[in-house]
Amino acid sequence: MPIDPGAVGREGEPRSRSWDSKDALLYAVGVGAGLGDPTRELEFTTENSDGVEQRVLPTFAVLLSQAPPPSFGEFDRAMLVHAEQHLVLHRPVPVEGTVTARARVVGVHDKGSGALVTIEATAVLDGGEPLATNRSAVFIRGEGGFGGDRGPKQAWSPPDRAPDHTVTYATRPEQALLYRLSGDRNPLHSDPTFAAKGGFDTPILHGLCTYGVTGRALVATVCGGDPDRLTAMSGRFSATVLPGQSLTVDAWRDGGDAWFRTSLDDGTVVLDHGRATVA
Repeated sequence: MPIDPGAVGREGEPRSRSWDSKDALLYAVGVGAGLGDPTRELEFTTENSDGVEQRVLPTFAVLLSQAPPPSFGEFDRAMLVHAEQHLVLHRPVPVEGTVTARARVVGVHDKGSGALVTIEATAVLDGGEPLATNRSAVFIRGEGGFGGDRGPKQAWSPPDRAPDHTVTYATRPEQALLYRLSGDRNPLHSDPTFAAKGGFDTPILHGLCTYGVTGRALVATVCGGDPDRLTAMSGRFSATVLPGQSLTVDAWRDGGDAWFRTSLDDGTVVLDHGRATVA
């Protein structure tokens, strides 16, 4: 069975996940925190530094709010790439806790060259308090042409001026191997044979790792170093990143919102249409 447009509204099984201080630290290192200067970002990379209280990068909530999706068709997983990511934080992420989330298909769109499937889940802490709502879209190449709706177009219009902030972060050649330890074991990011099946010369960096590096940049710039101020973040993955490539984030403040874009050294935009809400 190809992509099933009737999957909209279908729910997967709920999933509970617990995490502790070590998981939050591993995620931070997995998105590059401390790279180049291990004495920086100690609040995200250590739990016992003198005078530094451990805090959690807000984009860690994306992983905490993931749950097994329901079936939406059969396809070659090597042809699947992460297309879009939207995160809303209902409160700061604690250093440890347990959440339960259930995924639901909220959109199946025909993009011609492939299908865009959007899945949403809300992670709820023990006790019933919502932690985060995660909306993720995947693009399955070669699965379009089934006659479905192409989906809405979203305008993106940052202020017509130079960025208010520009920051460049390096990634390690082994960045994908570190990031996968937080849960995403897709071999597209580690196995050259599997990556070749998807048309890539070498394993590529996880889109959510790029998203996490960008989140670090937003915390450091538009949020003034306070992770609790980043309450929403969305973006569209527009090109692949190889482990070891540097990522430059341009950000514009616009009242309580921020616009952002992430690119490679050669100017290739890899995370586009970025919007964030800053408290």
